[in-house]
Amino acid sequence: MRDIIENALKSHGADYCEIRIEESAANNIQYRGRELEEIGISTGLGGNVRAVVKGGWGFVTFNDLSDLPDKVSLAVRQARLAAQDETKLAPVEPVVDAVAAKLVEDPASVSLDDKKRMMDEYVEAAWTVSDKVRTSQIYYSDSRRRAYFGSSEGAYIEQDQVRMRLGGVITARSNGEVQQGRMSRSGRTDFGTMRGLHKEFETAARKAVALLDAKPAKSGEFVVVLDPSLASVFIHEAFGHLSESDHVYENPKLKEILVLGREFGRPFLNVADSGAEASLSGSFAYDDEGTPARKNYLIREGRLVGRLHSRETAGKMGEAPTGNARAITYRFPPIVRMTNTSIEPGDVTFDDLVADVKEGVYVVNWLGGQTAMEMFTFRAMEAYAIREGRIEEPLRGVTLTGNVFETLANIDAVASDFTWDPGGGGCGKGGQGPLPVGNGSPHIRISRCVIGGV
Repeated sequence: MRDIIENALKSHGADYCEIRIEESAANNIQYRGRELEEIGISTGLGGNVRAVVKGGWGFVTFNDLSDLPDKVSLAVRQARLAAQDETKLAPVEPVVDAVAAKLVEDPASVSLDDKKRMMDEYVEAAWTVSDKVRTSQIYYSDSRRRAYFGSSEGAYIEQDQVRMRLGGVITARSNGEVQQGRMSRSGRTDFGTMRGLHKEFETAARKAVALLDAKPAKSGEFVVVLDPSLASVFIHEAFGHLSESDHVYENPKLKEILVLGREFGRPFLNVADSGAEASLSGSFAYDDEGTPARKNYLIREGRLVGRLHSRETAGKMGEAPTGNARAITYRFPPIVRMTNTSIEPGDVTFDDLVADVKEGVYVVNWLGGQTAMEMFTFRAMEAYAIREGRIEEPLRGVTLTGNVFETLANIDAVASDFTWDPGGGGCGKGGQGPLPVGNGSPHIRISRCVIGGV
């Protein structure tokens, strides 16, 4: 493969040119209710050529490796048509490397029949909890991708990536009230972590049923304690996307707000994004431009200290590339994306966070949400009233709404109980999704947050 790529890149005629080829295989199982809706195995082979001439990009995809030099020529011609004035790519040392997947139990060693039997049991585990369980959407998937990357600068990288995901949403209904429970798991190294999750599906169903009798939440501004799952989704969705520098250099308003060195939180607030974390959903050795993965601090001791880059955004903004150029498949060009984003642990306990709250809300896990620039809305899966330092009765219908910068400033305590979300995540952007990412956080407390209820 190296010879094929390097021969095709000879005499390319662009400021820069790269070829990416991918071989893939995947298993997919989906249930709607108790019925199997989809099951299958898919394989694929394809690639792309990217070329840049005077700042203009050409992009060509293909499923046939023949005539690869002609595809390079086509990408270069496209780039010339889009040429502007100057190509600015931050420099990256060309690497020659081969990265194998490190596996304990390879999902490819487990038959599709065995995977289906496992998932059949999980579906039944959820449905036998109560006759109030009315529907569910439960899934399993695994994929293996071998990527070959070569550039006109001399880089050549082979990289294997294996990913597994399973989970679902269970819906309960009674007397016109509808509630949901959710669970998810992800993994990269060991199919064994996908086994033995019957209790987790039962728990998700029990929570959906229990919420049918929960009191409706009151609307207003409250002290809010977020569990690690919801806190990590908050930092990913509400702040992480704003740290993707293609948003910043294209938006004058964000340029004015996201000035390096600006204070966004208290000294104990630290936020990072790292593709170099071992075995997480968003981890890899090299991004899709051949830049090594690394840990990048976004907020350190309450101040904005960095943002996420591709080589192009780093070049345009005069900063260093961070290893965050990612594409979901060869059909798309890489764009700036998060990897594993987290709030780092503080030095207080969960009990400390709750102890001095006279009236507040403890929110656990998430069911959905949306962001629009610096504004966000998240729907909590579970919530509980806090009164006089004690967690009390469950609440339903809780949403959190606010401005991310005001909310960051209102984080007044960060616990020490950091954890990565075991479900990982799937992120969407620019028509590319779900891209595997990781999210992590300890419990955090927000001194003022708007709660939507009844």
